[in-house]
Amino acid sequence: MDKENIPEHVAIIMDGNGRWAQSHGLERWEGHKKGVDAVRTAMEAAGEIGVKYLTLYAFSIENWNRPKKEIDVLMGLMVDAILAETDNLMRKQVRVKAIGNLSDLPEEVYNKLQGLITRTASNTGLTLVLALSYGARWEILTAAKRIVQDVRDGKIEDVEAFTDADFSTYLTTSGIPDPDLLIRTSGECRLSNFLLWQLAYTELYFLDKFWPDFEKEDLYLAIRNFQKRERRFGLTGEQLKK
Repeated sequence: MDKENIPEHVAIIMDGNGRWAQSHGLERWEGHKKGVDAVRTAMEAAGEIGVKYLTLYAFSIENWNRPKKEIDVLMGLMVDAILAETDNLMRKQVRVKAIGNLSDLPEEVYNKLQGLITRTASNTGLTLVLALSYGARWEILTAAKRIVQDVRDGKIEDVEAFTDADFSTYLTTSGIPDPDLLIRTSGECRLSNFLLWQLAYTELYFLDKFWPDFEKEDLYLAIRNFQKRERRFGLTGEQLKK
């Protein structure tokens, strides 16, 4: 691995918890519980090799349509994980952020999450971004509504001069660099309404393995694959060499 070419920001769609459980003859919630261990693995691996931002797609807006029992278990696991991991996050200097429609979260989950964000705010290591009750279309639509309101209020005077960088400041990821690498587990090859604006020039890597089986070496392999690619951002290879 080229230590001089580590992606600054890695995003992961953690897919396959339920199918992992079913393949082992277990209840779906047990797959989600096992998936927490993989979160810890990915976080530690990313921090050790110098990734600065790790964004995990933990719960989508569409996930609210799942059976109530599964949602209740997921929310309980989130609270338990926050409480159990707090000391570890502090030791490793991990700073926690969250994106999404957080007001939809149960009050207990929301309060514990905000407490963790506040407690880790001064940490200087890896920034762990949790996407909770998140959907990219919701995010973009919400940003557009806020922009329209700011135009009406006179806060944006020259619409023609408004750039994509200006638009990005209205997103929940404002202040966070766009992902360099996206990893999706479980063998599915789609984005599932995740960071659609931010992934415009992100390298995509699809892994044929369920999330609970994710290991450090899987992250290393994805990064080595990333390092073999030429990121041109619309230019030609010859232009990049100049």
